[in-house]
Amino acid sequence: MPDDLRSLSDRDLLERHVAGDGGAAFGELFRRHRDRMYAVALRTTSQPELAADAVQEAFISAFRRAEAYRGDAAVTTWLHRVVVNACLDRLRRERTSVRRAGDLGELDLPDLHDHHGSAETRLDVRAALARLPEAQRLALVLVDMHGLSVTEAAQVLDVAEGTVKSRCFRGREALAGILGPRPDTSVPGPAEPRGAP
Repeated sequence: MPDDLRSLSDRDLLERHVAGDGGAAFGELFRRHRDRMYAVALRTTSQPELAADAVQEAFISAFRRAEAYRGDAAVTTWLHRVVVNACLDRLRRERTSVRRAGDLGELDLPDLHDHHGSAETRLDVRAALARLPEAQRLALVLVDMHGLSVTEAAQVLDVAEGTVKSRCFRGREALAGILGPRPDTSVPGPAEPRGAP
């Protein structure tokens, strides 16, 4: 990979690709963003193989349709949108072709070096996320897990910012209900005065 490509911005790389550089600039974009896009896909689909397929489809689509990038958002925001759409398409195709009962059982397992408690917590959160309505899950994945701003998430999901805020709020409330109360969160009642009968 030529060093000059590594120093270019995402926007410059995409412009070079559209101008016909033979794919080297897009290869650099792929190298920079593949891991983050895979993480988005995995949290969206909860299935490693499906996520990998969706990311592959998304990058092929982005490669072929790079001229569709209008420049009104960051390149990463545009890539998020392409990846999320590829995930949703994959999930819809899977739902219509075969309904599988064991989807939650196919969650990727944590690294064996993880501590038991944190691994359990991650699996609990992933399972809880999988139970949320798709719109709420996507908003939470983009905003809370991948750090996109509400504005960027709205661009990715092609909805109003208020819709993203609402979906995040409802999703967080639903997650709290699914995951249950935390231990020792009960609020003690008022103390009785000493010497009361």
